[in-house]
Amino acid sequence: MIRASMIRTLGGAAVIAAALATQSRGVEPARSPDSAIDFRETVQKGKSKVFPAVVYIRVVREDNDRGEKKAQQISGSGVIISSDGEVLTNWHVIDKAQDVRCLLTDGRALPATVIGSDKDTDLALIRLRQKPGDAALPFAQFGDSSKLHEGDFVMAMGAPWGLNRSVSIGIVSCVRRYLEGISEYSLWLQTDAAINPGNSGGPLVNTDGEVVGINARGTSGSAEGLGFAIPSDTVSVLIAQIRQFSKVNWTWFGLQLQPLRDFNKDTYFEGATGVMVAETDLDSPARSAGIRPRDRLLSVNGAELSGLTEEDLPAVRRKLGLLPKNTPATFVVQRGSEKLTVEITPREKGAVEGKELALKRWDMTIKEINQFDNPELYFHRNQGVFVHATKYPGNASGSGLSGNDIILKIDGKEVATLADVESLHAELVANVESKSRIVLTVLRGGLTRQVVLDFHRDFDRE
Repeated sequence: MIRASMIRTLGGAAVIAAALATQSRGVEPARSPDSAIDFRETVQKGKSKVFPAVVYIRVVREDNDRGEKKAQQISGSGVIISSDGEVLTNWHVIDKAQDVRCLLTDGRALPATVIGSDKDTDLALIRLRQKPGDAALPFAQFGDSSKLHEGDFVMAMGAPWGLNRSVSIGIVSCVRRYLEGISEYSLWLQTDAAINPGNSGGPLVNTDGEVVGINARGTSGSAEGLGFAIPSDTVSVLIAQIRQFSKVNWTWFGLQLQPLRDFNKDTYFEGATGVMVAETDLDSPARSAGIRPRDRLLSVNGAELSGLTEEDLPAVRRKLGLLPKNTPATFVVQRGSEKLTVEITPREKGAVEGKELALKRWDMTIKEINQFDNPELYFHRNQGVFVHATKYPGNASGSGLSGNDIILKIDGKEVATLADVESLHAELVANVESKSRIVLTVLRGGLTRQVVLDFHRDFDRE
């Protein structure tokens, strides 16, 4: 579907066809009334290679965000990438999934099993559960996203808003989009092809019928023309690890990096090679090895590091993140006028989000502190649990407990893990008739306070 605004901007289908021909031949073509037919044929040819492999995904997931454990139904998209039913989608589509079902283009409905996922890059892999004798599955081929240029035509496929599959068409607006906070290991492909809720996990396809990206983000509100996809080059690097380990085994050095030419912060450093260290994380391998802020990392294990602008940072982080864990890495470091060689032994990054637990009678959910997901809480306590959410109305909210309260003690007993809290909750609830008021010691904004939790009421029965 071509949006009216695009037709107006480009002056109609004939101009779109002319531009498409220019991409493939590198010369200005003659414009004729028949050009639009060529364009439609090209689009249909590219679509026909991938569209049969697009699936609609419906997920029943565990939701603890309202202070109680509930089942939540969400939907998204995916694309079949192998004959044995592997489907590529987004992490946020299948996160905390309890049941996954897929609807294929031919009308078949199949259950699926989650193979693995990676929150850092928002990628996930699931597998369709077929029965013996089921018809062969169509699957799509990957293309090379590094060959894309601004202005290249692409198609975004998926099931927006939970509707049947659709195709939107547009151009690549930017091939190296850096988004602060969500570009740790990968840049984004920006496109004005419509990417709406439900398109998540669907393929971004070039006119040759190759998957060059996985749709992941769109805009909400009045802004238009801003959709973002994970480049296929990023996917191809990580998919093997997700297949083998059910996750990506990121290595962690604890380095906070900054480009040499930081326009947004109006900061410019000497030198044209390497990447700057802005800071090292507390208790990190980099800090233990003596790396300091304003060190310039020139190379690692003989391979040059290049972080001239912020668009270069994801590639640097990915290179470091894919180095083997617990194996010393040799850095060449420029510190002022001195050049040093420093060995850093990284560790596995591990989980980037803590586990959750619902405390039914207390009407709240709690979560593990995780240094990557909750750095502001980790600063105060590097191990422990905190109030994730409270139910309203409910005992926890009525007692004054709030989200992000770190729980230090329950009824005078120290707690550090979900298991500690779960055990005490079960014990206290079992004796609610004789004792229904307890004191929780919590850390809120760095200050310790006592909160009296009264849980005599059973809101589920009222």
